[in-house]
Amino acid sequence: MVARIVSGKSIRGILNYNENKVASAEASLLLAAGFPRHQDQLSFKSKLERFEALTAMNERTKTNALHVTLNFSNQDKLNDELLQLIAMDYMTGIGFGNQPYLVYRHYDAAHPHIHIATVNINSEGQRIETHNIGKNQSEKIRKEIENTYGLVKAEEQKKEGQYMLRPVRLEQVIYGKRETKSAISAIVREVVDSYKFTSLPELNAILRQFNVIAWPGAEGTMMREKGGLVYCILDQQGAPIGIPIKASSIYSSPTLKNLEKRFLAGKEERKPYGLRIKHLLDKTLISSKSIGELSDRLINQGLRILLRENETGEIYGVTFIDNGTRCIFNGSDLGKQYAAKAFMERYGRFLVSEDETGMGQNEIFQKAASDEQQDATHLPAASLQVIERIKAIARIEDNEIPDADPYRKKKQRKIQPD
Repeated sequence: MVARIVSGKSIRGILNYNENKVASAEASLLLAAGFPRHQDQLSFKSKLERFEALTAMNERTKTNALHVTLNFSNQDKLNDELLQLIAMDYMTGIGFGNQPYLVYRHYDAAHPHIHIATVNINSEGQRIETHNIGKNQSEKIRKEIENTYGLVKAEEQKKEGQYMLRPVRLEQVIYGKRETKSAISAIVREVVDSYKFTSLPELNAILRQFNVIAWPGAEGTMMREKGGLVYCILDQQGAPIGIPIKASSIYSSPTLKNLEKRFLAGKEERKPYGLRIKHLLDKTLISSKSIGELSDRLINQGLRILLRENETGEIYGVTFIDNGTRCIFNGSDLGKQYAAKAFMERYGRFLVSEDETGMGQNEIFQKAASDEQQDATHLPAASLQVIERIKAIARIEDNEIPDADPYRKKKQRKIQPD
């Protein structure tokens, strides 16, 4: 957990910042501590008046407002209730437990984080000392909270930059470049451990970004009946290549049975991050003037759009992969306006219009992808994933893979006589 404390002279300004985030669906109010009414019953005016009643008791203190941010790693498992507990423990630890304060959860960045607004004048009109509060009180309680709740330590976050938006640290597998099993294992372990998904098709949509797919076997095969699962490398055309690897042979054992537990956990873990995707889509679709601009903005935020189409070319589904927060959502899971039909009504203008270059949109996407692939050879492995441009049509065929059934008996080769 990384804590930052900023002192200011305007509690109104701090409130305006956070309340505007709430109004634009980029944040939500988690807790109103020290207020006479429940947070849902508080207006902006009542929040401000509660703070100003205290600051009016000590007009000599001009720097009387505090804006605290607590930043967490994407590896931390956090829900609203846990964040409330962490906020209360933190405020008590820095000496502000008896002060009124407001806790906001923000969704405008890839890492989980909360903002806390308060003032440093107590009910007796005395100023609460904040000199070196970050170095002393904050550091002490921060370490206690990390140990109590099992959070990623600030030192590790700073070293790895986990609380900042960055590309996922996976190397896209290319067959023949790395030994097959180790290459598949590294990607599968990272994805299964850190991404939030709710089904095998969703897992495969994520894995396909890294040229890997999970395959449960064809209908009617012994592999499918026994609940088997293998992982395969995909070539540049999306076709399986090389020797499939049994799920049970990978160290973390990402078998179908174990994945089903992750499906259930993913439904809860990803809930807070749907707001971020909706906000990014709404803001980007409205303000973008070309497909290139749209692509750049979404990719820079780690968001990828996959459109599912049937054999007649009709788009029947849309999936959003947020590589920043490591979540995946089908459009309908985010609400009716993000389901395929409603989304295409807003998004379709980018598919049918022409860019200022004069090229059709499919060409633009293909050109952008080609350019990035060439540029990617000069980038570190940590940056290879989410910089590729979104494509106009990206198919997700849920179980499209040729026979790779480890339960199927191999045919005995006949030895011809000399």
